[in-house]
Amino acid sequence: MSAAKLVVGPFNRVEGDLEVHLDISDGVVSSAKVNAPLYRGFERMLEGRDPCDALTITPRICGICSISQSAAAARALGAAMGLRPTPQGESMAALIHAVENVSDHLTHFYLFFMPDFARPAYASHDWHDKVLQRFTAMEGSGARAAVEARASLMHILGLMAGKWPHTLAIQPGGVTRTPTPAERMRILSSLRSFRRFLERDLFGAALEDFTALPSQDALLDWHKGDAGLFLRAAASLELWRMGQGAGRYLSFGAYPMADGHGFARGIWQDDALADVTLDTIQEDVSHAWMLGAAAHPARGLTEPDEDMRAPGYSWCKAPRLSGLPMECGALARQVVDGQPLARDLAAKGGGVLARVGARLLEIARTQILMEDLAHAIEPSAQFMTQGDVPAQGEGAGLVEAARGALGHWLRIEGGRIVSYQIIAPTTWNFSPRDSAGVPGPLEAALVGAKVAKSEETPLSVQHIVRSFDPCMVCTVH
Repeated sequence: MSAAKLVVGPFNRVEGDLEVHLDISDGVVSSAKVNAPLYRGFERMLEGRDPCDALTITPRICGICSISQSAAAARALGAAMGLRPTPQGESMAALIHAVENVSDHLTHFYLFFMPDFARPAYASHDWHDKVLQRFTAMEGSGARAAVEARASLMHILGLMAGKWPHTLAIQPGGVTRTPTPAERMRILSSLRSFRRFLERDLFGAALEDFTALPSQDALLDWHKGDAGLFLRAAASLELWRMGQGAGRYLSFGAYPMADGHGFARGIWQDDALADVTLDTIQEDVSHAWMLGAAAHPARGLTEPDEDMRAPGYSWCKAPRLSGLPMECGALARQVVDGQPLARDLAAKGGGVLARVGARLLEIARTQILMEDLAHAIEPSAQFMTQGDVPAQGEGAGLVEAARGALGHWLRIEGGRIVSYQIIAPTTWNFSPRDSAGVPGPLEAALVGAKVAKSEETPLSVQHIVRSFDPCMVCTVH
């Protein structure tokens, strides 16, 4: 038996730093350890501040998913205030958030994930020349068209969020701006334009045709648009076998509104749906460069171990729900929401094909949701309500960023923040081992990945890592 060790990283086309340590036996990964090598300290920065400062500071955690952080902070503060947004304010916040999430998915597919298939190692495949044309970094015609479409979609954020990133438009009581009837029409026009791009370039057909696909087999038979080009590559490389998951999925529920979530809240485990038991969340620090003991985030600490002592190997904590690691992201959201294609993708292993296929599925479904939200805008309605920040209080803000479940836990004493803890999607997915030695979702998914002798950054490892769409700057606070 041949054995070797390999350190992969830093990864390009990833927000922040990432390092993966691999044990390799007979040409496959036998064990993996994922290191988030950058400590941020945002949670510590917030201590002692006015609670409203969280609305300004937490969006600066990330320039990609800043609205997700803003929405979570507003929810946490609103819970501490006992304040819920007005129905129209809640719907507009959902629309603003959905624009960012769809933009993130589009960026991931065209700029982060697909360029790996343009590598010379795949030159013998019949789809390679077309991939070169559409997805070569900085040059591909598909990538250019996607960037233009994304910019046009984000005009909605200019109208309703004032700017992107780091908007202050989302507040505990709603949103700061009431759209006029003319702006409602401009929003609808932007969405119609974005649908044209999706149906012309990405899917090559009506969105509703793609969302109606019932199974993985039907998905692999889709040959239209850039999605079809990806699926040709996926079929030839058998990407459903690569990076398979444990089948445990978590969603905090995307786009909370007066009549429920846009995509449902829950956990999917053992082929069954259950509610999220928030009180069973623990952040294990046994293999993190953090001091203290495992704790629920409402009572957790962020005390960095400056000596970086073993057995720690990452700044990332290990969040667990009922003692188990959970995968989150577009696949998790769609599985929890009961979408038939997503359920079948998960049942067949939940690997690279499933995560990327679910992201495409979610682009189509979220576009339809955004159109419904825009049609329902009532310019004469109230979009904001006011409330007072209490001297004492606590609250949790639970939302779904593009990459998955995002939670903010806030505690106020004497009118100041005494504790602020954040668990980001990449914290869930890229967590280190826990005290029982159980690996995080990515670490487990990497086991079995093939590694050729000449590969310094194995393609299989890159595909698996990118299928989770890491945002490392969100991981450690």
